[in-house]
Amino acid sequence: MKRKINKITTFSYFTKRLKDSGFEVWKICDTYSKADARKWTVMIDPGNTSIFITCYKNGDFNSDMFEFYDGGQYFRRNFSLKTSSMEVIVTTLLGKGIPQRSHEEKDILQRSDEHK
Repeated sequence: MKRKINKITTFSYFTKRLKDSGFEVWKICDTYSKADARKWTVMIDPGNTSIFITCYKNGDFNSDMFEFYDGGQYFRRNFSLKTSSMEVIVTTLLGKGIPQRSHEEKDILQRSDEHK
């Protein structure tokens, strides 16, 4: 059986790590056409800073890239990162002042998820 490796470019791994880091994350799209270089898109801090992060696959250079888009409010237009580190993503968000949920909000959401 093939073991799945946790990679930053894996949609479920990326969103789980951001949620574990205290960010509110919404799935925007996790399926693009095979001809499209985009893999998936999420929104961080919806209704407030509303940062879109899109993961791009780049087969030419065997590297993946993350584009951050918010209309130029926190991130300059076309801001992108090439990284394999979730810590770089989290540090970038925190460095731009993107808020995390409070501990009380995380506890409430966790309890509501447990009762589903």
